[in-house]
Amino acid sequence: MSSRLKDVAARAGVSVRTVSNVVSGSASVAAETRRRVQEAIDELGYEPNLAARSLRAGRTGIIGLAIPELHSPYFGELAGLLVAEAQRRSWTVVIDQTRGDADAERRLLTRSGGRVVDGLIISPWALDPAELAALAPAVPLVLLGERTPQGAADRVAVDNVAAADEATTHLVRLGRRRIAAIGLQPHLRNGTARLRAEGYRRALDRAGLPHPAAAQRTVAALHRPDGARAMAALLDAPDPPDAVFAFSDELALGALHVAHERGLRVPGDLAIVGFDDIEDGRYSHPPLTTIAPDKPQIAARTLQCLADRIYSPGNAVPAQELIVPHRLVIRGTA
Repeated sequence: MSSRLKDVAARAGVSVRTVSNVVSGSASVAAETRRRVQEAIDELGYEPNLAARSLRAGRTGIIGLAIPELHSPYFGELAGLLVAEAQRRSWTVVIDQTRGDADAERRLLTRSGGRVVDGLIISPWALDPAELAALAPAVPLVLLGERTPQGAADRVAVDNVAAADEATTHLVRLGRRRIAAIGLQPHLRNGTARLRAEGYRRALDRAGLPHPAAAQRTVAALHRPDGARAMAALLDAPDPPDAVFAFSDELALGALHVAHERGLRVPGDLAIVGFDDIEDGRYSHPPLTTIAPDKPQIAARTLQCLADRIYSPGNAVPAQELIVPHRLVIRGTA
């Protein structure tokens, strides 16, 4: 195996130690160097003996990923990116679905302490920060999303307030004055919907525009039927909106469907902005304007955080809160 490692090092023009660090993820390696090493690994077909290395280090080479919904386009795409990043480190990913259920999240956090996995990535919807802190497992933990037990785990997220502000401000600049919001979820504790509502209201306050409670629709889930029901209720109201900010692209696509059914021109009569930049939105009619989180960077930074914790379990580095960038992608609906 060592000769193959030397071959990779020679092809990439780096030391054997650097190749080992890239393969294991055990040290910080410059992005360009990592790219060269990965290209050399791919070209030579090098496959490290992770089983032997893991046994020597007391690790399994397996990490856990717990997401609320496997069928969600956003979480499905993010899971694919996380798996790809894990494969670069020769890790195996075990994926579980919580459906945003508190008991399921508790079981995963408690079970992971049995060292079946080397680390856990979870997007918690149901548990509040205090309980997350109390249940923090013995293995390294990275949280995706908003609700963070202070100092208990690394967190990777988008600035939802700023993103929602930007989406709503875009609608204001288009001349829209009755801007509704679809996606409030007071029954969840992850805080995402609350922060997006905060950004929506902040933008309207700055523009001197109202945001009455009737224009802010609560949903049970972030799916197309929920968006469709909320849009129908808004259009049946005495003062229907001329624009909608939906807290997910699935909600936005449901709203778009109802707008077409009612004979409205989009964006002429009704402008719509979503959130997530899922693939379906790029092929809707018209294509969906949306907030696009940098999902590849979410995956890369999440796996780097996990690697840092796995390979330096005794370090005293404080838990990190990493905010990844987003951008407004303007298409046909607004």
